[in-house]
Amino acid sequence: MSAAMALKLVISAFPEGSTIPPKYTCDGQNVSPAIQWNDAPPLTKSFALIVDDPDAPSGLFTHWLLYNIPASVHSLDEGYRPSGTVATGTSDFGKPGYGGPCPPKGVHRYFFKLFALDVPKLDVGAGAKRADVDRALKVHVIEQVEYMGKYERKK
Repeated sequence: MSAAMALKLVISAFPEGSTIPPKYTCDGQNVSPAIQWNDAPPLTKSFALIVDDPDAPSGLFTHWLLYNIPASVHSLDEGYRPSGTVATGTSDFGKPGYGGPCPPKGVHRYFFKLFALDVPKLDVGAGAKRADVDRALKVHVIEQVEYMGKYERKK
């Protein structure tokens, strides 16, 4: 009897639980790292990706919202920019796209959360805020996986 495969997420730029290289932060080029995943559940019709920081002084801070990623896609290149059906929401920086770690002080944890969804498209438009994406996700998640990195500014 074979064990069921679980959704896996890999970020080659840093091992899970370790320090995020400055290149992917506001202290560097502020580009998103390359991300890949595999072993999605068979009924997956799309993916969503959320990157957030639960250690922000104001509470949970959203760095990136991507959704309507087709089920056929299993990776995002470094510096990924959405195209086709892929939509990006508005981060807590107040703009669409990736905003890298930029903590005011201390070590912060950054969670890259990938959601396998049972619908090809979420019922939210491009530029949606986190609360709207969370609401739309709630009833469509088949499986979820997360990958954590840490960052502390040296300045």
